[in-house]
Amino acid sequence: MRWENLATGSEHSRADAALFGAEAVTTRTFDTPEFRGITFHEIRARSIVNRVPGASRMPFEWTVNPYRGCTHACVYCFARKTHSYLDLDTGLGFDSQIVVKVNAPGLLRRQLASRRWQGEHIAMGTNVDCYQRAEGRYRLMPGILAALRDHANPFSILTKGTLVLRDLELLKQAAEVTDVGISVSVGFTDERLWRTVEPGAPAPERRLEVVRTLAAHGVGCGVLMAPVIPFLSDGPDQLRATVRAIATAGATSVTPLVLHLRPGAREWFMSWLGRHHPHLVNRYERLYAEGAYAPKWYQRRITRQVHDLAREYGIGPTRAGTPRRAGTPGPAGAPVSEPTQLTLV
Repeated sequence: MRWENLATGSEHSRADAALFGAEAVTTRTFDTPEFRGITFHEIRARSIVNRVPGASRMPFEWTVNPYRGCTHACVYCFARKTHSYLDLDTGLGFDSQIVVKVNAPGLLRRQLASRRWQGEHIAMGTNVDCYQRAEGRYRLMPGILAALRDHANPFSILTKGTLVLRDLELLKQAAEVTDVGISVSVGFTDERLWRTVEPGAPAPERRLEVVRTLAAHGVGCGVLMAPVIPFLSDGPDQLRATVRAIATAGATSVTPLVLHLRPGAREWFMSWLGRHHPHLVNRYERLYAEGAYAPKWYQRRITRQVHDLAREYGIGPTRAGTPRRAGTPGPAGAPVSEPTQLTLV
């Protein structure tokens, strides 16, 4: 492993820190019985607020990611490639080798207090899920949310995790002083598909219960209908069932995102597809022949269908613009006129 010598004082610490973008200074690696099959790599980070590359399609500039790797084990996850930078496996290793930035809350608080920080919007959950199972053990998000609240710093959260409800009171407090956007990712409601494509994530119905609970407490929550998986969750009846369930849950908006397959994720997903749906392999090779994204005509068709269904069921698509306070419609910054390319986990 390229970063196994990150202990304080190691002669390799400078090179290893560079591997993490100058962020890692110490590590502790161990397994724990309550997370059978999962290995945690605890690090003390040197920085926690990350700038999104200028060429990115993201509608935000700064992110906070307290974890690397994700036990949701979604076979399509674009972030799989990032594990290769650490000489970790991008398949099963990504699902089971979790890097934890144990000092994230305190470090964020210091960075927010810096004179150089201008209070820009911070997005969370756009790389790996900040409310994955590991958060139940490490409880990093309460400290992160408290720091953002105390500095009145705008932020948004995207998650498949039900643990977000644990921090409901902190989210409400933050929404009193700054702009907060909360979105839950629900690409489909087919439980058989969920069990194979998102085996470590909460069931779609449990995620929709998060939306219902937030709405009941006056906290608006949008749904990113992501990913819409070609030939597996994109049938008219399937799209209708998903949008109807999202509307029934009380979502303030729905934004469809078609599956995209970047290097790293593409290989893992295609391997899964060959095992579970071999008859679709050739169709996928043709659909994604030009790169990571499905053709524009396909994305526009899905977007139009979902938006039509959203209007039918009384919820609007997300409007472009600045992040909104919790309790007002729409997750932060997602456009509606063109198919959205926001990356999800």
